[in-house]
Amino acid sequence: MTKIAASIMVHAPDQALDDTTRAAQHGADLVELRVDGFTHDHNALARVVEESDLPCIVTCRPDWEGGQYQGDEHARISLFEHLAQCARPPAYIDIELAAYQRSSDTRRRIDRLVDHPGQVKPTSTGLILSSHDFKSRPIDLYQRVEAMAAAPACRIMKLAWYAKSLRDNLEAFELLASHHKPTIALCMGPFGLPSRVLAKKFGALLTFASIEPSAATAEGQPTIDQLKNLYRWDTITPTTRVFGVIGYPVAHSASPAIHNAAFDAVHHDAVYLPLSIPPEYEHFAATVGAWLDATDLHFRGASVTIPHKENLLRFAHERHANIEPLAEHIGAANTLVRHDNGSLHTTNTDCSAAIDSVCHALGILHADLAAQRVAVIGAGGVARAVVAGFAQHGATVVVYNRTLEKAQALADRFNGHTGKVVATPLDKLCDSWGQIYINCTPLGMHPHTDATPVPDPQKTWGPGTVVFDTIYNPTHTRLLRDARAAGCLTISGLDMFIRQAALQFKLWTNQDVPLDVFRRILTDRLTNSGT
Repeated sequence: MTKIAASIMVHAPDQALDDTTRAAQHGADLVELRVDGFTHDHNALARVVEESDLPCIVTCRPDWEGGQYQGDEHARISLFEHLAQCARPPAYIDIELAAYQRSSDTRRRIDRLVDHPGQVKPTSTGLILSSHDFKSRPIDLYQRVEAMAAAPACRIMKLAWYAKSLRDNLEAFELLASHHKPTIALCMGPFGLPSRVLAKKFGALLTFASIEPSAATAEGQPTIDQLKNLYRWDTITPTTRVFGVIGYPVAHSASPAIHNAAFDAVHHDAVYLPLSIPPEYEHFAATVGAWLDATDLHFRGASVTIPHKENLLRFAHERHANIEPLAEHIGAANTLVRHDNGSLHTTNTDCSAAIDSVCHALGILHADLAAQRVAVIGAGGVARAVVAGFAQHGATVVVYNRTLEKAQALADRFNGHTGKVVATPLDKLCDSWGQIYINCTPLGMHPHTDATPVPDPQKTWGPGTVVFDTIYNPTHTRLLRDARAAGCLTISGLDMFIRQAALQFKLWTNQDVPLDVFRRILTDRLTNSGT
């Protein structure tokens, strides 16, 4: 069973003991005591090891392998020798493979401290041989693996490297599956989160987490609470299906919170991750293709956001996926589904979500949209989905944009498809005769919450006008506040976001999830983040 080790940087004995208690309260199984910067008082460290609420890994990482220790090797090994004599010795001692190979004296002294087949005196302490590369995947990765596997005293192999893409995680999973010995294989950095969350799926000995974000001892390290409460750690099994949100950047997406909560609500064996892929199509195709081809990963689908919606459609064509006609018409998709038989399906749930949000707020049917006059602000990807949806239902749509050429291109694309679509410069918005105004620009999005695409709302709207902002963070944008002050009916982007996510969830699981589950989780997240 894969365990969670809380990484604790030791600054003082009482602080370290307090942190071990907090780690236990958060649900960690053991602690890694990073003593790099506190090596001068062996007795104090021995007290921490003996009184810790959880079993300990003791690590004193040299600066030449990413740590803080700058003393000599003899003193470092003497520290381990002292701690090994504790009444309650460490569960593990972590030594770098490079240090273990470099010196026969180091190797001999360490071997005397740990349990292994040739050990003559009883001890329960195990040896972790570790290797770290803070720049990239080491060229000699598999030579390092073989060296660890061949060392009789090595009980646990640990390999960690800085991931250059999400594809690095797949190699970490392959190492875990090789079963040379119990293994820890982790990718560091922003691309490495899947290796930490999915360590349990692939049978790692443990994964590392921090007590709180500011206490992380490696880049990309999640907190214990994130592992257990956000990413459903306790439910992950070898057959757990993997989903995610693909974008760039994507680390602060609310999608993992709402989809993982929904998996909980319907007891679906799945986990949903943020998946960062650089904007170029080559990165998207190589990464998504590799994840789909990794059979044991059980990658079953993704939400796709900026800047990859057009990339998804291109990828779907190359992979001969089933493409929803409306997504083809829009020229962008935001949902990828991989069925159990391996077939792929892509669709665009933004369009349906926008239509449903307006119809729900007005209490009308889709057929009633033909009588509506809609002003769409912006000409980007969201605007394309919104214009396509309203035009398809027969509405008259006017696209307002700072760059008239972009607005005209969007109007030309959809004009005549049941509804009428025309383009107008943004500075003519106050002359609009629209009944429904929809902001599809990022103006007003966190953290630039004072921005608005409508600087003079009193001249633009009146009572009874519908104002819909597709931004959901913050929930109450300046645009919506101004609209309410003018007596307008307002629709938050929160509603659209929840509806498009619910449609995705249905496609992935064939199950409905109550919209109030999504609404509660998303509202709590936005409130707690202070946005």
